[in-house]
Amino acid sequence: MMAQRPRIRIDPASGVPAVRQIADSLRVLLVEGQLVPGTELPSVRRIAMELGVHFNTVAEAYRQLAAEGWLDLKHGRGAVVVARAVPAVNNRARTEDFRNRLRGMVAQMRSQGISADRIAAELRAMAKRVTRS
Repeated sequence: MMAQRPRIRIDPASGVPAVRQIADSLRVLLVEGQLVPGTELPSVRRIAMELGVHFNTVAEAYRQLAAEGWLDLKHGRGAVVVARAVPAVNNRARTEDFRNRLRGMVAQMRSQGISADRIAAELRAMAKRVTRS
């Protein structure tokens, strides 16, 4: 029996560009180990049709992930997940950028009425998923 492939979802009403939503969704699946090396991703056109976006939007997300070392792109063959060495992050500015983005998301969640305890629980759950992969 074939395992059900993880689904990518985007929010067209979001202010976040579709290409970023697609790349971010795939990156989460990659980091959490739901997409493993050797996995062939659906074609750009298939994903574009499923999401209702232009195929160039999906192609750009695939190219971004290939540039990050997650995917091998071959014309006519599609995108395949590759084993990726985790880069060392010793750059203080980059870490600070991530921290500021996370702070902004937490502030947005709090402004929408999500409790600090719930946010902390979500962050712990996410950290567990990432450390398992």
